[in-house]
Amino acid sequence: MKHIGFIGASGLMGHGIARNLQARGFDLSLTAHRNTERMADLLAAGARLVTSPAELGACDAVLICVTGSPQVEQTLAGPQGVLSRARAGLIVIDTSTSEPESTRRLAAQCAERGVTLVDAPLARTPVEAELGRLNTMVGAEPAVLDKIRPVLAAYCENIFHVGGPGAGHVVKLLNNFIGQAICTATAEAFAVGALAGVEPQKLVEVVSAGAVNSGLFQAMAKTLHGDFSGLQFELDNARKDLRYYTHLAEMVNVPSLVGEAVHQSLATASALGQGKKFVTSLVTAQEKLTGARIAPQ
Repeated sequence: MKHIGFIGASGLMGHGIARNLQARGFDLSLTAHRNTERMADLLAAGARLVTSPAELGACDAVLICVTGSPQVEQTLAGPQGVLSRARAGLIVIDTSTSEPESTRRLAAQCAERGVTLVDAPLARTPVEAELGRLNTMVGAEPAVLDKIRPVLAAYCENIFHVGGPGAGHVVKLLNNFIGQAICTATAEAFAVGALAGVEPQKLVEVVSAGAVNSGLFQAMAKTLHGDFSGLQFELDNARKDLRYYTHLAEMVNVPSLVGEAVHQSLATASALGQGKKFVTSLVTAQEKLTGARIAPQ
């Protein structure tokens, strides 16, 4: 594994991943994007720019870091997708948060061309991406994981083998459901507390000293001081992930009462104009929805 094709290097997560791969000696070929400004440093350091994903089919591995299943399907199986010119033996690593059913279909299409698709979605933030300290949950056969482990280790602090193909995306959706449940519950609790005459900061003090505390809760708590940057994850992306989660729950016939509530909380916040902001703007959505005064104006 020496030559890595990369799709999505201009994104917040993708740039850090690509930079760490390059720093550890991998040769990079990057797909063109309408905005190459965020890739300027990668190109200056020797990365090669290609005009379509199809040109990456000759690489040792291709890494995809895009928004979700539609984008993964297009870059892999579209007219100018990787599979249109993929060599036999290519390994494709999908780091996106995708629907497991889509992943399984794409894996079958890849196998027909002698290509292996690995789902290796990510946890943590763009900050850790730049530091090379992401977490990844990998769905792959053990022998395949052994082959790509040096690639993953270039940008990940922790590599979790969670099962066979498709298992990585299942675990990622479970992880994001739990995380967004914490965020939506915290924003709602702040609104209820404020309207009940309690300073939300007092709740933070109590939670911070007990078992309910978490990094996500503390990221949400920063909004009480006007800092909405504690969790740098776009709300509309979180909404998409929860939609994928509720689809998954429906497919395995599990009632998703909490999942649907979390999804609708995110959908409401998006409808209130917060979709392109960070998940922490759930607090702003609660203010708009309830009239509560939570964050500094």
